[in-house]
Amino acid sequence: MAKVELAGVYKRFGALEVCSNVNLAVADKEFVTLLGSSGCGKTTILNMIAGLEDVSAGEIRMEGRVVNNLTPFERDVAMVFQNYALYPHMTVAENIGFTLRLRRISRAEIEKRVGTIAGLLELTPLLGRLPSQLSGGQQQRVAIGRAMVREPKTFLFDEPFSNLDAALRVRMRSEIKLLHQRLGVTSIFVTHDQEEALSISDRVAVINEGRVEQVGTPEEIYVRPVSRYVARFIGSPQIDLLDGAIVEETGGTGFRVGHVLFSLPQPLVHALRAQGALELGVRPENVLITDRGTAANVRVVNPVGPASFVTLAWEGGLITARVPGMSRLKAGEAVQFTVDPQHLMFFDKASGRRIEVSGEL
Repeated sequence: MAKVELAGVYKRFGALEVCSNVNLAVADKEFVTLLGSSGCGKTTILNMIAGLEDVSAGEIRMEGRVVNNLTPFERDVAMVFQNYALYPHMTVAENIGFTLRLRRISRAEIEKRVGTIAGLLELTPLLGRLPSQLSGGQQQRVAIGRAMVREPKTFLFDEPFSNLDAALRVRMRSEIKLLHQRLGVTSIFVTHDQEEALSISDRVAVINEGRVEQVGTPEEIYVRPVSRYVARFIGSPQIDLLDGAIVEETGGTGFRVGHVLFSLPQPLVHALRAQGALELGVRPENVLITDRGTAANVRVVNPVGPASFVTLAWEGGLITARVPGMSRLKAGEAVQFTVDPQHLMFFDKASGRRIEVSGEL
């Protein structure tokens, strides 16, 4: 199969630099997702890997060979586009099997492979239809099937689920992951959907303004984000950032926000005092509604099935707590909350980088 490497890759359109010094190594058989907001450069990176965009500087290597000047066909990649790119005069079966016919594979083998993929994607009743007779979601499934049937060395996916309904989108994540496990094909996936990225990937590369902000496992980028940007991009609802200062007082040591002191272990306080101006990051699951703590009022309750997210108004502004089940709290209700000191994050206010200190977790 294929190891894919990007070394010092830049992409410029005239004077506009859209990708800057991109370095990324995707191991053989690994599933890596490029995750970022719209316009961050993730699709441009994917297009350069595919050979659809030229590299302005740097190298792209596959299996150790520089492929900058090779065509997409020579790179042996299969790409699923966001906009389908189906042949309008061909049936679903013909679209899925088209690349196999180009390779002069036998008709019986083509029919077998197309039938298998069509069953997997619930396209069997549609094999005789033209793309114009399909919904947007059905067309996207055909495009996915066309890539699947080739069994290439590298799969490239450009937001392939964006036009599917919610239930099918969740199912397709599982199917793509199962396909990857079965074939063991190197896969690079582009999305702006963090839940999608975290659920299907071996590793995630968070892209910010054409740069790789962080690469890590889903757990690593959630628990140990390298920057404020990653911490806010990963997690729903977003992490809350509190502006305050580290203090050591007679009444306790910790991080003070207004008149509220969040107690912290003294070794952690000592380590943080030398770091300058800080922001405190708190995820919803680490905000605990209790009968003793900081006074607050319920602003909004958002039930999401197995849990509810409760937005609290307090002296420091707003903070969100995750509570199990369907919460019975009501807007305007007075409550109290504490934060779990073992799972807090601290960010340098000037640089936005997360501060790594001994005893932080």
